[in-house]
Amino acid sequence: MRILLTGAFGNIGTSTLGELVRRGHRVRCFDLQTRRNEEMANRLAGQIETMWGDLRRPDDVAAAVRDQDAVVHMAFVLPRLSSIGVASEERPDWAREINVGGTRNLLEAMRALPQPPRLIFISSVHVYGRTQDQPPPRTVHDPLRPVEYYAQHKVECEELVRASGLDWTILRLAAALPVRLILDPGMFDVPLSNRIEYVHTRDVGLAIANALDCPTAWGKTLLIGGGPRCQFYYRDLVARVLSATGVGMLPDRAFATTPYGVDWLDTTESQRLLCYQQRTLEDYIRDTRAALGYRLHLIKTFRPTVRRWLLSKSPYFG
Repeated sequence: MRILLTGAFGNIGTSTLGELVRRGHRVRCFDLQTRRNEEMANRLAGQIETMWGDLRRPDDVAAAVRDQDAVVHMAFVLPRLSSIGVASEERPDWAREINVGGTRNLLEAMRALPQPPRLIFISSVHVYGRTQDQPPPRTVHDPLRPVEYYAQHKVECEELVRASGLDWTILRLAAALPVRLILDPGMFDVPLSNRIEYVHTRDVGLAIANALDCPTAWGKTLLIGGGPRCQFYYRDLVARVLSATGVGMLPDRAFATTPYGVDWLDTTESQRLLCYQQRTLEDYIRDTRAALGYRLHLIKTFRPTVRRWLLSKSPYFG
């Protein structure tokens, strides 16, 4: 299958790309031309087609969708952990040009083709907003009450996709953390009492690849999470990760108290259709420790300094 992958060199993109290449698909990667992205593309030279471009430029998008059987659209400016260094909440108008305007350009380019490709749009649990006052889990039928600009953009894009006339599937993802020690102020924005569902980024890639081959997934909105084994309160999740990486749990007062837009999900249907829930938080911890390598020893050696530096990143620690 000829598949266009937008945002191919991001966190979810690389996991999806690896799974698609493994299955023998012909993958065209569409992303911004940055040094990091070029390095990642070079590692797969000969196995993928790379097309650099900008979703805001219709000509770039039209060239990217040409001759494709399916499109997986995940390129989006994130609220945190943005690989381009600018978050959606810092520059919402600029982010909307990329997130919503870029998605609109993509849909228009697809519809203009004689045989439009199918579309998988990657959305997020953030579309539900703050739901900690409601009994879990969240379902696809729950009302959408987005809080962040990022989540508002996701809701707008979902509406555009459903109205596009294309064959589509929408996947709303739980927290798919990048496989590395997260040293970002965003780690403090989730209250320790907040419910959160984790899903391994490689399981997301597996779900996307399986959705492309699943006729009964088309026309559906599905929730993608790790399942009951991956449902935590944030205190438990962050404590296990920080302990395993040698940092140790940080003081309660370093974390926010305002509920955050993540929750436990009902993934019964998505797992039945896509059979993707293979990994747990223990796999993430093992993968993160492996990625850290020798730095694990450095973290343990300089643990007090690392902890002070991390706490300095918290906007809540006074």
